[in-house]
Amino acid sequence: MPLYEHIFMSRQDVSAQQVETMTAEFTKIIEDAGGSITKTEQWGVRPLSYKIKKNRKAHYTLLNIDSAHPPVAEMERQQAINADILRFVTFKVDEHETEPSAILRKSDRDDRRGGRGGDRGGPRRDSRGPREDRPPREDRGPRADAPAPAPSAPAAE
Repeated sequence: MPLYEHIFMSRQDVSAQQVETMTAEFTKIIEDAGGSITKTEQWGVRPLSYKIKKNRKAHYTLLNIDSAHPPVAEMERQQAINADILRFVTFKVDEHETEPSAILRKSDRDDRRGGRGGDRGGPRRDSRGPREDRPPREDRGPRADAPAPAPSAPAAE
């Protein structure tokens, strides 16, 4: 059977329990038709790049589907009429990833580093403070990429 990756975004004001219920309903549509959902990932509430139906954030959910096309089309039809679903997209793939998706790996990496931003315990790499291995700018002479000074005109008397 064909393999699909399906992502749907639901409104930010629905609860996580409601998102799980919707996911179970969509899974049932696929499984009743003889297909299967091999992996389900809840990515949580994430910001949107732009407002969609007056929403700035959405619950993201990924489904890896192993099914024929008609049940996937029926699931998409059900999502199109559901007021809580903002957007959805389905991709046909050659094979499913067995490891966590890039979204979950990124958040895992951020957790190991101590989260995004904030003090990570050390000086910033791009700080422009004085360095001991070179003299201050005025002692090093003119910069090579600096424009040449404009010639001065003789003073009019």
